This record gives sequence, C-alpha cells and structure tokens, in this order.
Amino acid sequence: MTNTPKYYTQKLRILDLIEGAQPGDPLPAERELAEHFRTSRTTIRQALTELVAEGRIERTQGRGTFVSHPPPITVRQLTSFSEDLGEAGLDDEVLGIAAQPADAEVARALEVPAGAGITRIDRLRRRDGVALARETAHLPGAYPGIAAELARRGSLYRTLREAYGVELDSADDEIGTELAGPAEAGLLGIDVGRPLLVVRRTARRADGAPAEFTRSAFRGDRFRFRASTARG
Repeated sequence: MTNTPKYYTQKLRILDLIEGAQPGDPLPAERELAEHFRTSRTTIRQALTELVAEGRIERTQGRGTFVSHPPPITVRQLTSFSEDLGEAGLDDEVLGIAAQPADAEVARALEVPAGAGITRIDRLRRRDGVALARETAHLPGAYPGIAAELARRGSLYRTLREAYGVELDSADDEIGTELAGPAEAGLLGIDVGRPLLVVRRTARRADGAPAEFTRSAFRGDRFRFRASTARG
C-alpha cells in the first residue's frame, strides 16, 4: 500500500481552498494555513512550493502568495504563434535577425542541405514586462529587409504573405517538454533546469515545400495550450 506524502495531501486541500478564486486573490499566510489544516509549516511550505512550480500560485517578495492562472493560448492552424500570443496580450522583443547556415535540425525540417543559407529570427515574448517565451523562426533562403517589414506588421505570417508573397497552406506542430539551459533560463528569468513547454512547427506552402521552421519555448509555469478540432 502506497502512503500519500503529507505535503501532497495539503497541496490538494490548498487547491480546494482556492477553487473559484480569481487571479491575484491572496492566500492565507503559511502559519494560518498550517493552523487551518492542522499540520506543520514545513509541510505547507513544501505544498506551496510545488504549486508555485506548477504555476497555480505565485509568490511576491514582501507581499505574499497569490492565485495565478496561466493565460490559455488557443493554437489555430495557419496562424503564427505571434498572432495567437498577441491575442493573449503578449508583446515581443526582437533579439536578432541574421542570415546563417542551417544546422542539422533546421536543415531536416526545411528539407535543405546542412549548411544551406537560411534567415533566423529570434524573439522574446513578454507580458506586463515579464519574459514568458522565446520564439526562434528559421526561413529558407534570404529575406532582404525583413527586419523593417516585421516591425511594421508584427505577425511573421502576415509579413511573409504581404511583403514576400509566401502563402502558407498547412502546419505540423510537435509539442514536448525540455529543461531550460543557461541561455534560455537567463532570457526567461528562471532557474536552469526548470521545465519548458516547447513547440516545434513546420509550416508549408500549398505545394508541400517547407517555408518556416519555428521553435517556441514557453515557461512551463505560465502557459496552458488549448487546441480546438472539428471533424471535417
């Protein structure tokens, strides 16, 4: 028979306590929770730490602990994540745009030889000034002037369509989890080794040729994805 850890039992009780609460609602202090549930502060602290890691609550130094619901992002085929994230209230910062040779992963996704010339667009997504996601897009070949065109339109897909005549017909998404390395952890303001939700997307033209490969890394404690499907 498996014994349920004490902290896990208290975690479930805290979740029941905040059921129906609004984002920003405060939680009782650790001492009050310990007294309410008749357990130790150490157990309560462990339960709260796990809820913070899951993004259900957040702690603010000097203010306390508050309910935090990750913003749901509706992922729709044939829209770029910049459009989906824009609707969720996220702004973007362009970290860099450069021409460079394709590495093995990018070459495989874009169906070009390793080392072939591509355009890389690296962006950071923010909400209320807090970095939440890093998005790195790779386009086959050269796109002269894309920095100005992207700044004017915001959406990558809109930029490709309106400025370069590239129409996208379909997209394949692969969603998984990865642990944050030093570079990404620094950009997102999280500890090395924290979980990231990673989406790899390959978008194609009507003739099946790949036109974009994007890797989007989202803070695992700040995002939920919602996908809607319908039978054709």
